[in-house]
Amino acid sequence: MYLKCILPGLASLLLGCLSCSSADHPPSETAHYQEPHRPQFHFSPAAHWMNDPNGMFYYEGEYHLFYQYYPDSTVWGPMHWGHALSTDLVHWEHLPIALYPDSLGYIFSGSAVVDWKNTSGLGVDGRPPLVAIFTYHDPVGEKAGRNDFQYQGIAYSNDKGRSWTKYSGNPVVPNTEAIRDFRDPKVIWHEGMQRWIMVFAAYDHVKFWASDDLKSWEHLSDFGKEWGVHAGVWECPDLFPLRVEGADETKWVLLLSINPGSPNGGSGTQYFVGDFDGKDFRLEDSFARDVQDEKGVWLDYGRDNYAGVTWSDIPPEDGRRLFIGWMSNWDYAQVVPTATWRSAMTLPRTLTLRQTENGYRIFSQPVHELQGLRVAERELNAQDVLDTLNITAALGSSAVLMELILEFELTEEGSADFGLELSNALGERYRIGYQAATGQYYSDRTQAGAVSFSEKFAGQVHTAPRIAVGSTVKLHLFLDVASAELFADDGATVLTDIFFPSENFDQVKVYADHGGVKLLGGKAFPLEPIWER
Repeated sequence: MYLKCILPGLASLLLGCLSCSSADHPPSETAHYQEPHRPQFHFSPAAHWMNDPNGMFYYEGEYHLFYQYYPDSTVWGPMHWGHALSTDLVHWEHLPIALYPDSLGYIFSGSAVVDWKNTSGLGVDGRPPLVAIFTYHDPVGEKAGRNDFQYQGIAYSNDKGRSWTKYSGNPVVPNTEAIRDFRDPKVIWHEGMQRWIMVFAAYDHVKFWASDDLKSWEHLSDFGKEWGVHAGVWECPDLFPLRVEGADETKWVLLLSINPGSPNGGSGTQYFVGDFDGKDFRLEDSFARDVQDEKGVWLDYGRDNYAGVTWSDIPPEDGRRLFIGWMSNWDYAQVVPTATWRSAMTLPRTLTLRQTENGYRIFSQPVHELQGLRVAERELNAQDVLDTLNITAALGSSAVLMELILEFELTEEGSADFGLELSNALGERYRIGYQAATGQYYSDRTQAGAVSFSEKFAGQVHTAPRIAVGSTVKLHLFLDVASAELFADDGATVLTDIFFPSENFDQVKVYADHGGVKLLGGKAFPLEPIWER
């Protein structure tokens, strides 16, 4: 969510927007997604402003993705829920706007579930209703100086999510405590309690509520005031159980986005691991030590993965915990140099939980469906890299639109700084790699093209700790025209950054500074775009 300003005159929108929006129909795709910096295999809106992913669920073979959307500008404004659909998490179809602002306010972030048992009574013809849970934000109340201008509402669908009806009894969770930041509900079904559980953010902590029918809710408990980073406002929580890989054990994970406060500046997502008994969330003891004294554990150390949450109702036979985030940062999201649209989503990822030497940690991996975008496979031979190794010709493509998997060997005495460099004929370059001397991964976009649009965009190199052990460093990279996503050491460390070269990068090099490094080998996969030409 974004709350820095309310544009003049927007109060009138609350009563009149339903008949005046240009987005009564899906956005046009006539531009064919060819604008400068347009992502080619990431989701982005056809036009206008987008931020947080919302309301994701799976139902009858379809992955639904909703998102914060302003259909009348490329900067933040009165929030709607945009809507897209996929059958494979990779290719997306734009659908009409799902939820519009009304007299109760703008439609801020939230979640959605399949009400399989029709506990809400909102289903028809024996089919389960789809229920969206969201925050209403009343700009009139905010402008009047009240603190109770955010509260939770629901809407439902009986046609596979193609149309939505707002519940006549909204709001279902009023803001009786008058907390200014009272938003972003995530709802799950708790099998043990046979009840719905809602978690949402309340400024510097989260609140847990419960319901039998998705309409009447009771407060259970609070969590977080004494844990984690509190340099900014807490937002967009998510709660789910994860089995610990390789163990007969399940823990509960609480994702929590914060703006500002991330380790490299601006907005980011921390997480907590513990146990949830249907009422209270309690940190696992060793994890509690990791997040005390304002020290967080972060899902992604890049600057551009925020407000991410997971899909609900993934079938048990699949069993994955699937995640997607907003690929931008509130420090500069509204001024990045794109003209037709603003913002994209990260790649969808599978989250797993492992016990490491540092305790429980989430590992993130790109979903396997992305392999369907590979158009070729190129092998990179093992060799010593003493300076730079131009691999552009070996990749068989001058377009930097690819997936790369590179493995390097560390030596005990080595202090090499090595990785991958993208460049173009203008002398612009982007580097992402590993610094052995400090034990950190890094992303350097300081020379990667346009930076003047924001002093907060490229003032520093972004770093991330290596939590894996061993002498083999594995870089798994996805490179789009204006972004890089690193899944290092099988997803132990993740780093996502965007950049804006003046012309597309077309040269790819492996480099090694401050000493050589051995490239054990690698694979490169040129990728095809997901949008029709």
